[in-house]
Amino acid sequence: MPLVTKWTGREVKALRESVRMSLMEFAEKLGVSDRIVSRWEADGERASIRMINQAALDTLLAKADKDAQGRFVGILAADDAPIHSIIEPGSGETSSGDYVKHPGDGKLMAHVPEGIYLSGADSEPVWVDDFHIDTFPTTNADYARFCAATRYAVPEHWENGRCPRDLYDHPVVHVTWRDATAYAAWAGKSLPTSEQWEKAARGTTGRTFPWGDQKTAAKCNVRETGIERTTSVSRYHSGVSPYGVYDMVGNVWEWLATATTAGRHELRGSAFTSPLFRGVPAVPNDAYDTMLDDDTGFRCVATPEQMMPGGQ
Repeated sequence: MPLVTKWTGREVKALRESVRMSLMEFAEKLGVSDRIVSRWEADGERASIRMINQAALDTLLAKADKDAQGRFVGILAADDAPIHSIIEPGSGETSSGDYVKHPGDGKLMAHVPEGIYLSGADSEPVWVDDFHIDTFPTTNADYARFCAATRYAVPEHWENGRCPRDLYDHPVVHVTWRDATAYAAWAGKSLPTSEQWEKAARGTTGRTFPWGDQKTAAKCNVRETGIERTTSVSRYHSGVSPYGVYDMVGNVWEWLATATTAGRHELRGSAFTSPLFRGVPAVPNDAYDTMLDDDTGFRCVATPEQMMPGGQ
């Protein structure tokens, strides 16, 4: 099932069209007036939707049949890419929809089963044990909860120590590798190894990008997309990986557990500041673990033991 971390008028209109309801029918399902739905759609991404209505939209999407869910992704993909198609997983790969919440930080995680995947530019077979990976990068809202719980220093660019409300569902940035590791330890998780991250991004069959082999910059937030800032972590529905993981290319570079030399660790995935070719999941980057920037964040992974309440 597709996921939406923050509903705006853009997603509301896509859902209404995908379930093929009139404004009045759709509003009745949600328990609001048709004027409210009309205003949401007119406001687009600027729409402010109350949490109780966000929950009702989550429920309506979850209860929609598979065809409607497919149409929902396709309608949103029309904004993201010139080729309006739904990417199907290859043989032996899982599709999006099998998500569970981690008992530590409560984030949704996707399961990546054990087995061999084709790694690197030469597609060498590599075995990886099964694990779960955050469906979305760590957001500002996630990081704010961590800082509040541990009194950890907040990112330096937050005004008066608080993240702007309109960036809650954007990836946290201005975090060092050490900051990312501290969050992971608090949550009872780890940073991904390069092998874990690459398999979650590419699947098992050696595809170039999470969505396939097409060089389609509109499926992610990279330099060619022209947005020039971070975006909501759930924006690019047409760019998800075979395991249903979002933003594995673009938006922000992601810190990994894998060290390259003393004091340096891998980064992967590219960012809104970098061209699409830098985001090829098989191609590593690295930086000093004290580096922080406006285009660098992270996500976490968990072993089966770490998925258990109180597990480490």
